[in-house]
Order: sequence, then C-alpha cells, then structure tokens
Amino acid sequence: MLHKSQRSLLGVMLLLCPFLTILAQVPVNGFYAKKKTLTVASSYSYKSYDQFYRGTTLSEGNPAGLGEISSSIVSLYGQYAILDWLSTTVTLPYINVESETGELDPVQNVAQVEGIQDLGLFLKARILEKKFENSSKITLGGASGVTFPVGDYQGAGVLSLGNQATAVNGSAIFQYTTPFKIFSEVQLGYSMRNSSDFDIPNAVAYSAKIGYHNEFLYLHAKLDVQDSMSGIDIGSPEFGAAGGAAILPETEVDYTNLSFDFYVPIYKNDIGVSAGYGTTLTGRNYNKESAISFGLVYTAR
Repeated sequence: MLHKSQRSLLGVMLLLCPFLTILAQVPVNGFYAKKKTLTVASSYSYKSYDQFYRGTTLSEGNPAGLGEISSSIVSLYGQYAILDWLSTTVTLPYINVESETGELDPVQNVAQVEGIQDLGLFLKARILEKKFENSSKITLGGASGVTFPVGDYQGAGVLSLGNQATAVNGSAIFQYTTPFKIFSEVQLGYSMRNSSDFDIPNAVAYSAKIGYHNEFLYLHAKLDVQDSMSGIDIGSPEFGAAGGAAILPETEVDYTNLSFDFYVPIYKNDIGVSAGYGTTLTGRNYNKESAISFGLVYTAR
C-alpha cells in the first residue's frame, strides 16, 4: 500500500508544473516501488492567470495583451519497477490553452490551441539506502531522462503548448523518513534543452518537500524552483528587437512554485484518487498562476 500510494501521486504532481517550459527536474520522487509494480495514472488539471512577470516586475495581463489565459491538461503517467531499486517512467500530456477574451495570439493568429505536447521517458535508480534501529531511513537516488515533442505544435507565441525542444534531464534525490511516517525530500536537477528554431536556455531546478503517509493517506507540501542559466527579459530592448512574442522560448524563465498534493485509496488498495493545488510565489518572465488537479490511479503488482 505504501509504495502504491506514493507512486500514484506522481501523475498529479506533473500537472502542477508549468506547461510553457520544459521541467529541469525529472518527474520522480524518492520512493521506490517493489519489483514488477506497475502504476498507471490519468489526471486532469486546470490553471489560469491574468498577471505576468515582465522580467522580475509583476504586471497585469500578459506579454501580448490577451487578457486572462487558461489551460486544461489531461496527462497520462506510467511507472514500472524493473527491480526493487530501478524503475522507468513515461509521461504524456494533452493540453488546451486559450485566451478567455478571445484575443488572438500575435504569432499563431488564433485564440485557442490544443494538442499533444512532449513525451517523457525517464529512468530512476536507488544508489544508497540506510536504515536505523529507530525505523528511520535515508535514501539517495538518481534519475535521468529525455522529453521531446510528439505533437505538431508551434513553439512560438503566447498560447504555445511548449517550446518544441528536446530536453535531457538529470537529478539527484535525497530523502529522509522518520519513524512517525513524516518524510522530507530534496532534489537537485539540471536540464539541457535543444531546439532547431530557438536558443532555449538550460536550467537548474531544485525542490524541497515535506510529507506524511500511512495506510489510508499520503500528502505533501512541495516547493519547486527553476533558475535558467541565460536568456533575455520580456520588455527589454533585446526582446523587442529579436521579435517579441515570436521568441518567448528564448527568455530567462525563473520561478518559485508552491504546491500541496494528497492521495487516498478507494478500492482494495489498487485504485485511488489524488488531488492538488499549486500557485506561483515569484517568477521571472513567467505566469503568476494558480492550478487545481485531480487524478485516478491504478496500481498492479
């Protein structure tokens, strides 16, 4: 039950991540399922914003004056434990993003865009595990993977589904679990992005998480931070000279997001539901947005 609950929440966590950027950290956590455990999750999230960070300055609206922008995301998530210490993960989101006022994207000349975004393939391994006499535990792991576009979407514009970039990602994962089922986790990751159309900045991403679990409930609070290594600011002379909204993927995108997620089993510990809420605390060339999500999870061993 413990392994299934922890694996299941991952699909929801993915949906709370920004849809206009490629994540620098891989979509995994510090728990490890038993060999031959399969988890499949489908999730839905809704997010919207009518404020935007132009550079580091929070302003009303968005870079092209499209008013409030909302998005709906349906995501499929699968994880299979090859061994007790080694697992694979697959992710695939379908996104619908639109201007609520009907204003047209200045690059794509439409008020709504929808389609499949990027396929993600990841591998996670536990490197070290240390158990103590008081039932506390420390684990150290690593993960790597790649995301690449599979949908025929436009990478430029305010209503773009993504950057049309291939990203190679890696992260180190440290977790400490107490005898009272309270755990803390830290991840440090790096993402190398490549696109034939844009010079997209690489980024460092790190996160900190604290949570609790028992046989009836799993929950956590998480802080996600991305720090791009380069890029230009929206509203700067360089941004205007380079094409404005047409080169949004080349901006320096930084953010700090806070999210809360939980999972509960509903049928024989094999089927469960999850839900979450996320919001942007600070950003740079990034949406000031809030999101809610819900998921249905199935786990087989």
